[in-house]
Amino acid sequence: MASSTLSLIYSNRPQRLTQVVATMIVALGPLATGLGKGYSSPALASMQIPPSINNTQPHDFTITPEQGSWIASLSLLGAFFGGIPGGLAMRLGRKSVLAVVSLPFALSWLLTVFASSVYMVYASSFMCGIWSAVVSLVTPVYISEIAHPEIRGCLCSVAKLTANIGMLLSFLLGVYLDWRQLAMVASIAPALLFLALMLIPETPSYLLYRGREDDAATSLSWLRGGLDVTQELETMRANIEAMRRDSDVSCYREWRRDLIKPVLITCGLMVFQKFSGANAFNFYAVPILTEAFVGINPYSAAVVVGLLQILAGMVSSVLIDTVGRLPLLIVSNLLMSTALAGFGTFLYVTGSNGVDAGPGPGLDWIPLTCALIFQVAFALGISPIAWIYIGELFPLKHRGLGAIANSVSYACSFASVKTFVDFQLLLGLYGAFWLYAGISLIGLVFTVVLVPETKGRGLQEMQKYTPQERYTPIYNEQCTQNRLIP
Repeated sequence: MASSTLSLIYSNRPQRLTQVVATMIVALGPLATGLGKGYSSPALASMQIPPSINNTQPHDFTITPEQGSWIASLSLLGAFFGGIPGGLAMRLGRKSVLAVVSLPFALSWLLTVFASSVYMVYASSFMCGIWSAVVSLVTPVYISEIAHPEIRGCLCSVAKLTANIGMLLSFLLGVYLDWRQLAMVASIAPALLFLALMLIPETPSYLLYRGREDDAATSLSWLRGGLDVTQELETMRANIEAMRRDSDVSCYREWRRDLIKPVLITCGLMVFQKFSGANAFNFYAVPILTEAFVGINPYSAAVVVGLLQILAGMVSSVLIDTVGRLPLLIVSNLLMSTALAGFGTFLYVTGSNGVDAGPGPGLDWIPLTCALIFQVAFALGISPIAWIYIGELFPLKHRGLGAIANSVSYACSFASVKTFVDFQLLLGLYGAFWLYAGISLIGLVFTVVLVPETKGRGLQEMQKYTPQERYTPIYNEQCTQNRLIP
């Protein structure tokens, strides 16, 4: 089928297989971040169990709920501080940065494995957050720079999909492993990333920008399956030179158009992504579902929601390059706001204590359906696409500024998780979900008004350029096509 991922990969146009291989290798980074995101939920429960008399661990200890909240939140705080340095570090190269942070990432988990006090776990959580932020920023940029435009969105969505898989793996393995063993498993993914990165090249765009033309030609040839890349390389070289000239003569205009708009769009999408209620739902899924359900086990429901997120992410990876980014964002925000409003209305109608105060368990399907629609819509649209735009909207020489959106994302994650309980106390659980529904509606308006479609469009350095023509980025005001205008 023409729209299938496999047909895109194995078509007789520019070879895709090596691009898929490179993507799967760097996707070990998001897998590692997903393992970290899912770690706290099962690990904190394990840490609060007193060590048995026969336990052979030499330095076991238990934690209080307050200490547990710090372990969970310090990773988000570390991610906030890791975003900006990660963007600056991209000047060293996309692959190089991933290689540099992967080993410290793995070693940070070993601090938890061999922790003799809760403060070592604090340090581990904070440092893992820093490395996660760098990986989350650099990975979509690397993929966007190596991928052919026809499959770029599909390959970029793989990063978000593997992050969801990592989170689900932590949930499932946490049933059988204690917190030390689970931390050991989490350390494997970044260690594998470090080793596997030796098999793939640096991005051609970065190499050309640094004047390493022979290395860029070798990299691009490998990524295109050995095909002749002379014309594509020349196009990239011409546009990179054009960007250098433009930066010398039009600095003010560049900041006004080429940077401010992508910063606004990417940061805005991150704000609406994190305050949509998805973060709060993931961190407090079991308590929320416990209040909403009578006859359904909330733990089982949480696992079902996680599995559907992965399936929706797989579907999204195909639809992003067939339907497009913008339609998926619109549908995602619309379904999310509807489902959140429905969930809140059900809680309001049945009383503050969920269905215990109203109808019986026969109506459990209503909140379950709302929760599933919300999570599927989130995973289908705004969850992966907000990250894809970081790699697509910024000019090559300023792509590290995606770190701003990265830091905004983690700051909003920290705020949304911390404020959920306050919103629940102030507005009631139903009111909190109504608030999230309103935020998603505002996000819908933001998307329609400001967010461009980038489906099938080449990145800035891949566009044709002639001395008589001035390049207009993919987010030009007309938003009609990615083209050159005199």
